Amino acid sequence: MNILTDLIMKSYSLRAIKFLLIILIALIASFQLWSVKAVNAGINDDRFDGNIYVVYAGNGSLVPSKVAFADALKREAPIILVYYLDDSRDCKQFAIVVSRMQEFYGKLAYLIPVSVDGIQNKASYATNETGYYYQGVVPQTVILDQNGKTVYNGKGVVPFEEIDTALRKVFNFAPRDKSSTLERRSFNEFNTELVPQ
Repeated sequence: MNILTDLIMKSYSLRAIKFLLIILIALIASFQLWSVKAVNAGINDDRFDGNIYVVYAGNGSLVPSKVAFADALKREAPIILVYYLDDSRDCKQFAIVVSRMQEFYGKLAYLIPVSVDGIQNKASYATNETGYYYQGVVPQTVILDQNGKTVYNGKGVVPFEEIDTALRKVFNFAPRDKSSTLERRSFNEFNTELVPQ
């Protein structure tokens, strides 16, 4: 009978120890949650804050691209390749320009943002691979016409107007000085939009 009593007592002791351990773990976890500092996203730093098109351009529809680059080439439509990194200050600032490109040319051309981290490191690339056009700089904007010929290769943070001029030539639109002018109107801290005057 003593053996049975000893086993029952040990069983209760183990349950009590398990219960106390669970409470201790819960307390430690709750203290960790209370001590978490707020996360600050910064457009002027090289930290990873998440997808730059969602955070800084308010446009989560850009990534992932709706069509693969090789498929877009087969469709014989203009293509805009934008090479970027999510943790690059320049790319964060350029995200707004990319969003503007989609606003004005998204239905006329394929806009394909390409994360440089996703490009396979190879000795050479075929012309239907995004690595073929990448030149080691972010952001980099490459515009291909309907025939797949490179008509623009902008490196760094280039103004929307420069890209717009190249796209107007691709689509045979009137030059900027012969069409309605656009002005920027800010509607929040990071985004701007172009509206006719």
